[in-house]
Amino acid sequence: MRLLLLLLLALAQVFCTTPGPPKQTAADPEPASSSVAPAYSGSLPLDKIVLPPGFRIGTFAENVRNARSLCLSPGGTLFVGTREAGDVYALRDTNNDRVADLRYTLATGLRMPNGVAFRNGSLYVAEVNRILRFDDIENRLANPPKPVVVYDQYPTEEHHGWKYIAFGPDGKLYVPVGAPCNVCERENPIYASITRLDVDHPARGPEVVQNGVRNTVGFTWHPQTGELWFTDNGRDMLGEDIPACELNHAVREGMHFGFPYCHQGDLKDPKFGDQRPCAGFTPPAQKLGPHVAPLGLEFGRSAVWPAEYNNQILIAEHGSWNRTQKTGYRLSLIRLDAQGRCIAYEPFASGWLQAGDEVWGRPVDLEWLPDGSLLVSDDFADAVYRIYWDGGQPAPKPRG
Repeated sequence: MRLLLLLLLALAQVFCTTPGPPKQTAADPEPASSSVAPAYSGSLPLDKIVLPPGFRIGTFAENVRNARSLCLSPGGTLFVGTREAGDVYALRDTNNDRVADLRYTLATGLRMPNGVAFRNGSLYVAEVNRILRFDDIENRLANPPKPVVVYDQYPTEEHHGWKYIAFGPDGKLYVPVGAPCNVCERENPIYASITRLDVDHPARGPEVVQNGVRNTVGFTWHPQTGELWFTDNGRDMLGEDIPACELNHAVREGMHFGFPYCHQGDLKDPKFGDQRPCAGFTPPAQKLGPHVAPLGLEFGRSAVWPAEYNNQILIAEHGSWNRTQKTGYRLSLIRLDAQGRCIAYEPFASGWLQAGDEVWGRPVDLEWLPDGSLLVSDDFADAVYRIYWDGGQPAPKPRG
């Protein structure tokens, strides 16, 4: 009997023991993805969010699993991509109370469908290696059509393979291709780039429009100049305080922003830096905090917010995963002067990171509503928030 008991215990150790993390290699020490903590559950503590005077925050939607990129159609449908969940959602506010009351799951089981974009009645979704199109989607939210594969020849690596997408002023779809590593050099110029795809003639394939971009998961165009601005996540494993993540400004096509040879505009990479000096690349328009993981960004264009925010830049900082003292987990504000130069970098909304490195939320993407309020997705608390200006009016009484 004792022998049988020992045998059963041994089998339990074999089949029930949780395996340890995979060993990292010296060539690429950064894991493909990391979790800061288990997903937040429970009532969202919005009272902890600190905003400038006159601003308030509410919940547009809760229980939106792994909410990532946002895209609002002219018809008022908010499309939401995910990364880990593999789903694509649609949210509707049908009674105009600034809270979503209808929710649809448009697709499941996709491969990191982070990016969403809307054009001419169709929803475009970016997986790791392909772009999908859901036609006439707003008339078929409850019964989504089978997606059309627009293009499926992007690289297949999942490391930095999830994509943010958006249609540019030229009507083309802009699609980044992240570096398939922490830091590496690849012969194929499509890696570490921002590409442009003509979705009306996809057989022509993508063209690279910006180079040396390690991993951008957010970009937009200046509302007046039409010039491209984008965030970029700095490399890891150089220490707690270097390199800085970046806000970049592309004044023309064909620029190079340094990766993998130079980081933050002035920091030579220890392995690749001797090949090409930092002086040969475009430095960031603004150095952001180290490891803050900047993602979505938007220019201020609300007719309701104070005029000082017009054409200024708001950035969602997802937050650090490999820093002893966490940083990021906030919305930051970049102030520009009349010439479009960055003159200040400051917090706008904070409080998702609490004392003792307690994290309850991670901002991902930003999207304006027609009423002048700003939506913010959170893939950690599974929520979409709404930040609005009320001019210092008394806080509304809680419903219920």
